[in-house]
Amino acid sequence: MTAVQPENIRRILVIKWSALGDVVIASALMEDIARAFPDAEIHLNTQPNCSSLFAHDPRFSEVWAIDVRSKKQRWANSVAWLKKVRAGRYDLVIDLQRSDHSRFLLTLLWLTGGAPRIRIGNLGGFPYTHQPAIRQPGAHALAIMQSVLQAIGIPTTTPHPVLYPPPDRMAAVAALRQAHGLEEGRYGVLLPGAAAAHPLKRWGTQRFAELAQLWHQQGMPKIVLIGGPDEVDVCAEIAEAGDWVVNLNGRLQLLDIAPLCAGAAAIVGNDTGTAHFASAAGRPLLVLCGPTDPRRVKPIGPQVVAVQAVLPCINCYAKTCRNPDTHACMKAITPEWVAARLPALIAGELKAGQAVPGNLRSF
Repeated sequence: MTAVQPENIRRILVIKWSALGDVVIASALMEDIARAFPDAEIHLNTQPNCSSLFAHDPRFSEVWAIDVRSKKQRWANSVAWLKKVRAGRYDLVIDLQRSDHSRFLLTLLWLTGGAPRIRIGNLGGFPYTHQPAIRQPGAHALAIMQSVLQAIGIPTTTPHPVLYPPPDRMAAVAALRQAHGLEEGRYGVLLPGAAAAHPLKRWGTQRFAELAQLWHQQGMPKIVLIGGPDEVDVCAEIAEAGDWVVNLNGRLQLLDIAPLCAGAAAIVGNDTGTAHFASAAGRPLLVLCGPTDPRRVKPIGPQVVAVQAVLPCINCYAKTCRNPDTHACMKAITPEWVAARLPALIAGELKAGQAVPGNLRSF
């Protein structure tokens, strides 16, 4: 396929609506796009719940959100979306969604004569002018999105998410670190939660509490807990271990997570959206997977490793465990096993894909 010539591209529209973790992953691709088209005006179309993530992002001249998925106003909002894109007079649209919804809207735009002349998308096919090389349903979102950009000659070299917190939040995080004595490399971070609707993704409060104790006994001065509204009780219970546990549940905004984690020795967490934000810090991150496939869901980054038990029932994506040994996939990952791997994780010696002790695999 013919590569796109950057000098011929003046205005670009990037489409990325959801899910939240995928939007964070896509921020690495957004960095690649901005580098490839330094003179172009780039706009981002996302959903209302994601737009604040890019409010201070210098890569975009405009960030706009129209909720085309609204059940009550779907058609009205879809018409507004079509008018907005037509008025943008874009030369290139990069559709990082993997759904028929955005393809349908771009097809309508093409039929009415308002589509950008160069159109690429994750799904490929009509109405896109360039196709991704990777189309396997089970592939990781990053690999699929990278192949989309590579189809038009854009190098994909950004290794982890790139987000831009507001300056005042950077100052707030620095103040929190100072107030709690969180010195560079002398604290670990635990992400013990996951969405309440997916309880099987949680390793378990007791296991995280035991890991916190073991990590502290190994010599880690402080253990920091990060979580959202669904993890208030979880974090409070773990924090009972001692005053060396710093419970920041409810005190951080999403864009605060990466700056807070940037000084951590390492991070351990469940398969949760919080882990994707933490991966933007570029620090060693261990993700504990059970019912979800780490090949598809793990955060991106050269220092990110996921582990999963070797069981017939893994990757079930169920909300209720059907295994007679309930939650066997998470039970197989013990606090002692994780604690024993932490020195290697911090030293960069625990790698994705390498053999690990126990009935586990690393990804």
